[in-house]
Amino acid sequence: MPRVCFRLQVRPDRLEEYAARHAAVWPEMLEALHATGWHNYSLFLDTDGLLVGYLETPDLDAARAGMDATDVNARWQAEMAPFFEDLDAPPDQGFLQLREVFHLEDQLARTDRTPSTKDPS
Repeated sequence: MPRVCFRLQVRPDRLEEYAARHAAVWPEMLEALHATGWHNYSLFLDTDGLLVGYLETPDLDAARAGMDATDVNARWQAEMAPFFEDLDAPPDQGFLQLREVFHLEDQLARTDRTPSTKDPS
């Protein structure tokens, strides 16, 4: 399944509130994300406000469109937008997608080597 990584910048004065909001995401939002193809979705927040997101989805455009069609996403994005710096679009549309340049399992699959699960000692 394709992997997507992205970044955004959270306002430094809103870091704790941003983290607290994500510690208890609305159940309806969680269900909508899953139903529209946002799988293995994680967010990572640095102390300077750098937010890095990761997800797996068969089709990012379809996953975004699916969320755009939900009422819960419109409400969530409206509440989250003030947390971000330099954002001219809703957070789920305005993030900067990063290009993947390495993935261990993909490269291992192209070799004749099978990783050992045995303890090397």
